[in-house]
Amino acid sequence: MKKPILKHFITALLLVLAGCVIANAATVDTALTYSNAMHRNIKAVVIKPDNYDSDNRYPTLYLLHGFSGNYTDWITKVPAIKKLADQYHVIIVCPDGAFAGWYLNSPVNKDLRYETYVAVELVNWIDKHYNTITDPSERAITGLSMGGHGALYLAIKHQDVFGAAGSMSGIVDLSPFSESFGIDQVLGKYNTNRENWEQSSVVNLIGLINTKSLAITFDVGVDDFSYKVNLNLHEKLTEKKIPHDFTVRPGAHTWEYWSNSINYQMLYFSRFFNKSIKN
Repeated sequence: MKKPILKHFITALLLVLAGCVIANAATVDTALTYSNAMHRNIKAVVIKPDNYDSDNRYPTLYLLHGFSGNYTDWITKVPAIKKLADQYHVIIVCPDGAFAGWYLNSPVNKDLRYETYVAVELVNWIDKHYNTITDPSERAITGLSMGGHGALYLAIKHQDVFGAAGSMSGIVDLSPFSESFGIDQVLGKYNTNRENWEQSSVVNLIGLINTKSLAITFDVGVDDFSYKVNLNLHEKLTEKKIPHDFTVRPGAHTWEYWSNSINYQMLYFSRFFNKSIKN
């Protein structure tokens, strides 16, 4: 190959490679928000897709972490979510739910108001500072484990905010885990505060679901310790004739499972945003 031709070939190749890099150029922000409910600053990760600009508006997915995690979990342990933001042209927001905040407004600790923070304060802040489509039909929420329960709980309680909800390995019934995961710090001891636990468990809230307002998807690994509570939720939803997607896959309560699951959930939410899935 002659040198001028080789030079042009290399230049063209570099341009193609540069284009590939730009094509996956999601922007990751660390947003500092203030919670009036908890009187303190709280951080969140915000991922903007590569085509983000001031002339367009985008659907939003709120992606919640699990017990003992924080707002950086998803972006550090599953960095491929940046490519998912690019692929589906969606803003992804990863809130902080504390080590064991459970995304609830605690009836026993007034310093824990994570339901209000995520579903009201953070959503309003994101809509004010980013080019979101401010309608439930373009806003979804999902998460893993503690965050899976939190996502379904918040969506059911705030169907005027979230139009679709998901859960991966969600602790969708809290009572079997009364001695685990710091839940008693949020709801009080189970033996003396059973009403708090019952009123805060997703499995007991399905009567509140408006099937015209909320699209639901959730999944669990067959070897996951939360398998039985997820299967029970599926059976109760089926009995009540509440439309939903439920998937059981090989896997356990691990990041390997969740890094695979998020691909299917993003596809579900993309179809919802594009009106392929009706609620």
